[in-house]
Amino acid sequence: MNDRNPEHRLSACPGCAEPLDPTDRFCGACGHALTEPEPAADRPTIALGSEPPATWPAPAPRDLSTQTQHPGDLPTAAGTTGGNGLSVPGGSRAAQAVAGGTGVTGVGPGPDGSAALATDDSADAAADGADGLATADPTAPAPVDQAAGGLAVGIPAPHGPADPAADGPTPTGPSADGPTPASPSADGPSPVPAPPAGGEPWAAAGDAVRHDGASAAGQEGGDYELAAPDPRVAAAAAQVKVCVACRAGRVDTDGYCENCGHAQPRERDHMERELDCVAAVSDRGLRHHRNEDAFAVSSAALPDGSPAAVAIVCDGVSSATRPDDASAAAATAANASLLAALPRGTHPQQAMLEAIVAAADAVNSLAEEPGSARDHDPHRNAPACTIVGSVVTGGLLVVGWVGDSRAYWVPDDRSAPPARLTEDDSWAAQMVAAGLMNEAEAYADERAHAITGWLGADAYELEPHTAAFKPDRPGVVVVCTDGLWNYAEAAEEMARVLPADAAGRPLHAAQVLVGHALDGGGHDNVTVALVPFAVPHEGAGSASGAVGGSPTA
Repeated sequence: MNDRNPEHRLSACPGCAEPLDPTDRFCGACGHALTEPEPAADRPTIALGSEPPATWPAPAPRDLSTQTQHPGDLPTAAGTTGGNGLSVPGGSRAAQAVAGGTGVTGVGPGPDGSAALATDDSADAAADGADGLATADPTAPAPVDQAAGGLAVGIPAPHGPADPAADGPTPTGPSADGPTPASPSADGPSPVPAPPAGGEPWAAAGDAVRHDGASAAGQEGGDYELAAPDPRVAAAAAQVKVCVACRAGRVDTDGYCENCGHAQPRERDHMERELDCVAAVSDRGLRHHRNEDAFAVSSAALPDGSPAAVAIVCDGVSSATRPDDASAAAATAANASLLAALPRGTHPQQAMLEAIVAAADAVNSLAEEPGSARDHDPHRNAPACTIVGSVVTGGLLVVGWVGDSRAYWVPDDRSAPPARLTEDDSWAAQMVAAGLMNEAEAYADERAHAITGWLGADAYELEPHTAAFKPDRPGVVVVCTDGLWNYAEAAEEMARVLPADAAGRPLHAAQVLVGHALDGGGHDNVTVALVPFAVPHEGAGSASGAVGGSPTA
């Protein structure tokens, strides 16, 4: 406790802002000590212009890991240098207090609400009120630290009358301590302008820092307009993918959640497309790590204006390289070929044949690309896939295929027999055709799904199959991969699984068929396209075979 000056000169507690009496030594609300022990005798305050600064023992190590800045860490300016290395232009009492080791005990509100430092040398501060920290002239410009690049260091002080005669007249010219802050230096920056009249704290133009409710940059009432959000930031935030599993983590570029590590669904894991005359659904299934199937659905207009519906389904060969790229390339090329040929008047069956050839060329080109897997391992199979497609127009139904993907005919009248419209290019089909096994025995063999025809650079030879039909009743064409027909192989089974309203709701019906395969185990990728067929008029015969009979290849 300082017996020389029991009065603390504080109007409020530095800890809790509780109003204080000048004679209080402790805060009645929080118990904060308002007076501190007298400074050590070996650290006296050095008066301005007296003997050279004393050399003090090195201070104890300080932890500078936080944002708190000790006075000794401030940059040095030209002027009087105190014992701790701090230089203050003009040699104010603040510099003397710091240089002399005055202990700072806390920060409390001044009479006008600005911050004021409380020290343990209260008697000296009271005696030297003109130059003390608590009574610094608010109209004096903030000193500029020329040695540190013009950094201005200032502390808002409370308002109140100051006695200039307390420590002598205010210097108006250069002094031994360095240039006067108000005088421009030959090699330093221009002086900082004085604060506005009224004693309000100084703020630089455009300063966004708020000082005790004072307006900044001409704002009234201390309100500050916030900058408009950057649309580029909002767009970037909208592109951030959130995990579908935990709903919290961000999805990294490798497709996995940074929070829970869950693999995110790829775009091709589940695809759906619906047009007025055709719909398709594709799903990765439950066992494969990616979807190697692909489809394309579209509509075109014939030269006479009649519409044509197109559905292409491809199944990548898993044992080959890049099967997903192969199926996508084949579906895209075949669809583009049909959309170009049909409006020119090319017969749908011929257009289908040309489309399969175009698809084969697209798949072959993948093996010729530089940097492919075959360049590193020539013994690996080239990209390969199967294909099946359908064109429905003007009472004519055309299908084409290579491989074991299939097309079925299911009439709307379920009392009429359904039919399978394609023949597999597979080991099982060859065994049945040769009479060596019946169909049940052949497809029960483990070699049943070994295909004998496919699209790819290493195919033995390309043998596209096409067939054209003129059904005599309305129905639905089911175009699918083996991921579906493995769970409804016979035409009668497919007819039982297909919803009765498939012609009116093809997308819903396709979803039901995919769900049937997933419920059965989902061992393979599942893709199906449905094309409703409507009879244009009564008495239409078959162009190349009645549906239900042997298709024409």
